[in-house]
Amino acid sequence: MNNNIIVPPNNMLGVTLKEKEFTQFCDLIFRIAGITMSASKKSLVTSRLAKRLAHHGLASYGDYFNMITAANGKTELQTAVDLLTTNETHFFREPKHFDFLRQQILHAAKSGKALRIWSAACSTGEEPYTIAMLLDEILGNNAPWEVIASDLNTQVLMQARSGLYAMDRMSEIPQYYLSNYCLRGTGSQEGKLLIGRKLRERVQFIQHNLTDPPPKLGQFDIIFLRNVLIYFNQDTKSKVVARLLPLLRSGGYFLVGHSETLNGVAPEVRLIQPAVYLKP
Repeated sequence: MNNNIIVPPNNMLGVTLKEKEFTQFCDLIFRIAGITMSASKKSLVTSRLAKRLAHHGLASYGDYFNMITAANGKTELQTAVDLLTTNETHFFREPKHFDFLRQQILHAAKSGKALRIWSAACSTGEEPYTIAMLLDEILGNNAPWEVIASDLNTQVLMQARSGLYAMDRMSEIPQYYLSNYCLRGTGSQEGKLLIGRKLRERVQFIQHNLTDPPPKLGQFDIIFLRNVLIYFNQDTKSKVVARLLPLLRSGGYFLVGHSETLNGVAPEVRLIQPAVYLKP
């Protein structure tokens, strides 16, 4: 038996994130993504970046900060941003929104008229795939439709494009949609759930930072921006929404999370039901 104890590089188990270093990372994420991190996020920053310090053999979080902010540190900077901006999501989250989509929009959609939806903070893809399931179920080939999904985080976009999820996500998806749009993994993919090719080919994933001017994507009938505004301060919320609203058609709908509001953010839209706004 080998009794040698393997010690992580630079004794990583003992490296502490100092207050000054934490403030540096908070300021950096705010500048890049507009996200405000409270003091309660210090343990999250510590745990998510610890492996990167070990990977590079660095002795402190300050050394890692200097690395990612150096002129040649752009690749590692994106890695750090990815680690610090991963958000929770799941299929059919906040189901009243999907009831609204089904009952008020899709059943009223005119035959032959294209319907375009943007999932503007898609994370690992559960939201846009849920939207696509409804669109295919109700519109099918009777009307053209398109789903664009975007996120700042390159790692979550990679998973979203693959359409591959842990099998325990099955419980989030109603049986009809499981049967028609999902496949059970076999062999090396056993224990995985795969979104069928039919839907994967209908959802386009792109990288986009909400604090930057939006790409030229055309006009949308519906924009989902759910459970992301809670990470922004009031000024950033206003700027982000102001950049997205011009891409929403008149008569289109803007959806936010049920714990969010556009009150004081976008006076030009009208609340029609909880977390659903109409652009006149």
